[in-house]
Amino acid sequence: MLGDFGRERVLSAIAKHEVRGTHITLQPTNLDGDRQADLDNHGGIDKAIYLYPAEHYSAWNTSQYALAAGAFGENVSVRGALEPDVRVGDVWQWGDALIQVSQPRQPCYKLGMHVGNKAIIADMVRSGRCGWYARVLQAGDVPVRGAMVLQDRDSDSPTVAEAFALIFESPRRA
Repeated sequence: MLGDFGRERVLSAIAKHEVRGTHITLQPTNLDGDRQADLDNHGGIDKAIYLYPAEHYSAWNTSQYALAAGAFGENVSVRGALEPDVRVGDVWQWGDALIQVSQPRQPCYKLGMHVGNKAIIADMVRSGRCGWYARVLQAGDVPVRGAMVLQDRDSDSPTVAEAFALIFESPRRA
């Protein structure tokens, strides 16, 4: 349970923990040991895993926020790939698995509850530092630390930054 929102108890699986070991199995709808508490809005085939650029944490860690890796509920922290660089539909090889970028993450009130500051929702929208969801095209064992390699890209597909901006109807920068 995440806490109370008004008179309702809020269930969430946003709190993630670092995986020990060298490999983990990526299933069609999540990583082994992961779960989603709100299947109407999280998880499922198109939101099997949530990836978030580790580079964004330096921008978030200001006087207003002090966030550690995993604060956004991401399953995977990535380096070297930002929202303007990643396209919806990109296919990446990750160990034995293949994943496909499906959509940008849209912040919800549970993120604000989790970090203890509801302003983070508007700040994520304003900054465009959203991360993205991926679907699993091929399940398999994946390294806990290691490269994801771009296998296929449609250069006509929108970037994650462009898709996020379309959702919120204004230009963003990541």
